[in-house]
Parts: sequence; structure tokens; C-alpha cells
Amino acid sequence: MEPLIKRLIDCLIGEKLKVLRVNSGYHAKRRLANLGILPGVQIIKKKAAPFRGPVEIIVKGTSLVIGRGIAARIIVLRENSK
Repeated sequence: MEPLIKRLIDCLIGEKLKVLRVNSGYHAKRRLANLGILPGVQIIKKKAAPFRGPVEIIVKGTSLVIGRGIAARIIVLRENSK
């Protein structure tokens, strides 16, 4: 059985996810909060560029592109598709 709690970069494309926390410093948390990425918010992973490129997500109907390094620090909960 696949774990429900993962890093954003480990999730599959098209999955609906809920942000649990961001494991980073103050400035990165503040930057993500300004973009709407806060604990409790639902996001969808739309694309992931190959070869350690950026990750595209949808937050509140808006498409955002974030770097893979910061995406690795976003801990999400995979929502059941049942």
C-alpha cells in the first residue's frame, strides 16, 4: 500500500493533494504563503519537468511553477479518490 503522506515531488501527476506543512526557513514559508500555499490548502500536481526541473501545480485555480528544491520541502497528504 502506498503511503498517504509524501513530499510534493514524490506524488504522481494529476493527484489531488492537501498541504500539511512546509519544512523550510522563514523566508521560503512566507514566499509560499504569499503564493497561496498554506497548510490545509488543496493543490493538484499538474506537471513535472524532466531532469530535476521545476514542478507545476494548481492552487486555488491558479497555475504556479515552483523549483524542485522547494517542492521537495512541501509535505502533502494524498486525498483518497474513492
